Amino acid sequence: MDKQEFKHFRKRLNKTQKQIAQLLGTSIKAIHSYEQGWRSVPVAVERQIYFLISRTNRDKTRTRNCWVIKKCSTDQKKKCPAWEYHAGKLCWFINGTICPGQDQRSWREKMEICRDCEVLQSALN
Repeated sequence: MDKQEFKHFRKRLNKTQKQIAQLLGTSIKAIHSYEQGWRSVPVAVERQIYFLISRTNRDKTRTRNCWVIKKCSTDQKKKCPAWEYHAGKLCWFINGTICPGQDQRSWREKMEICRDCEVLQSALN
């Protein structure tokens, strides 16, 4: 997540810098640093921002489960934590999912795939 995206989502959440700092459990100085680009947005903060935005989405019913969108086989579903935890609309939030066919080593690697996926896009729009 870059500084513009962070600031965009903070404004979508209708939070001041102080309020978002409290919500994220960090300092206002950290928020200033993210928005100025002096510090990169930590993975944990990025995940929380995406989660909060996904929960404010008014039309959650239009999102389909990831295994339907990706047309996963029964074998793929059984190996995937999104299936195991009934989180097909939050698959982007869970590490260890197997899109596209294998798990990703890091959050950043996972997000490269998820940012282009219909599931995350519908959660953020």
